[in-house]
Amino acid sequence: MMSRLNSRRSQSSRIGLISDTHNLVRPEALDWLAGCDAIIHAGDICNRAVLDALAPVAPLTVVRGNNDTGEWAESIPLHAMIEVQQVKIFVVHDIADVPRDLWDAGVRVVVTGHSHKPLIVERDGVLFVNPGSAGPRRFKLPVSVGMLVVDGASVEAVLHTLAV
Repeated sequence: MMSRLNSRRSQSSRIGLISDTHNLVRPEALDWLAGCDAIIHAGDICNRAVLDALAPVAPLTVVRGNNDTGEWAESIPLHAMIEVQQVKIFVVHDIADVPRDLWDAGVRVVVTGHSHKPLIVERDGVLFVNPGSAGPRRFKLPVSVGMLVVDGASVEAVLHTLAV
C-alpha cells in the first residue's frame, strides 16, 4: 500500500524522521518534529504510547521493528511506501530487509532504523537515511532524529543530534 502526500507545487514538504525510540519520546524530539507535514517512524517503537505522542504532531507512517511485539504491534506493517510530491520513499526497520528491486519501483529514498547509527548516503541514485536512535542512548552513539525536505522531484536529508 502506498500513501501520497502532496503540497502546493511551490512549497516544500518537511518529513520528520525518527526511529528506535524504545518506549521513550523525548521532548527534544517532539520539538524537532513540530511543524512537519508528516512523520516517518522506522521501527522499534516498543509501546503504543509512543505513537499516541507522535500522532498529534503530524500524520504518521510507521513500520514494525524487531522489538515491536505483542498484540498492539500486529497491525503495523514491516515496510511502507509513501510518495511525497514526486519522490517515492520506502521505509523498513532493518537495511538488510531492503528489497533489491527498489530501482525498478522508482524509489528515490530509503528510510531505515535498527543500527542506531545516524547515516545519510546515496547509492546508485537512491538516498539511504537512518535518523539514528531518538530513544535511550546506546553505547556512545548520538541521540538523533532527521528530516527530509522534498520539493517536487528534489529531496535532501538532514540529521539532527538532540541535546539530552
